[in-house]
Amino acid sequence: MLDWSRDDLSKKSGVGISALMRFEASEGVPAGKIQTLQLVQSAFEKAGIEFIGTPESQAGVRWRR
Repeated sequence: MLDWSRDDLSKKSGVGISALMRFEASEGVPAGKIQTLQLVQSAFEKAGIEFIGTPESQAGVRWRR
């Protein structure tokens, strides 16, 4: 949706590339510190992405309206 590289997301979120790679490799909700996941989520939200649903029911993303 945003056409960001790992490096772009790392710079925008403050999360290291190795942590992002671990997140990408995981199934479902990635394991890690909640603060780290919140940094990634915040970077996406600042770019206009909205997280919808829950991990258990209809999880997804869309452009914020």
